[in-house]
Amino acid sequence: MAERAFVSEAVMLGRTNEDVLEPAIREYARLVYRIAYSVLRNHHDAEDVAQETFVRVLHYGKKLEHVRDPKAWLARIAWRVAVERNKKRAEVSLSERDAERAVVHLRSQLASAEENALGTEMAMLLSLLIAALPETLRDALRLSTVQELAPAEIAAVLGTSEATVRWRLFRARQILKEKLSTLGR
Repeated sequence: MAERAFVSEAVMLGRTNEDVLEPAIREYARLVYRIAYSVLRNHHDAEDVAQETFVRVLHYGKKLEHVRDPKAWLARIAWRVAVERNKKRAEVSLSERDAERAVVHLRSQLASAEENALGTEMAMLLSLLIAALPETLRDALRLSTVQELAPAEIAAVLGTSEATVRWRLFRARQILKEKLSTLGR
């Protein structure tokens, strides 16, 4: 019964905020989904997070009219919802041995017919290496590379300064470079 009350409230809010919410969904649905997917790496979970994000926007719809940067505001909501959901799931860890095996396997792929698979496997390796980064560095890197957000927008999403974001991006890239060069030997 509480669920019906929530749905009724959402429908009532939707009717009063439709002029604000509908354009926001049209314009930012892809961004919200991509942010969720970059955190969760699962299509279904990302869709659920996107829906939850817009339910929250629906609930706080009147605030959207007064937000200076709706893109950053929605990105921050999507990020928080995705991180909350991700905390509920088990963290995947990457061992150095798994990464080394992946590099050896990549080197064994020499035939040109397998170059497409090689690119896919390299992307998977990078994804695993990024997942192994400390959370603060990983979050900044994902928002920068996958979502193509500017450092100022990332700072707004993560609730930190732009200088901190720039440092985190530099450090994350430096760590990835070191790990790739170590694996390449």
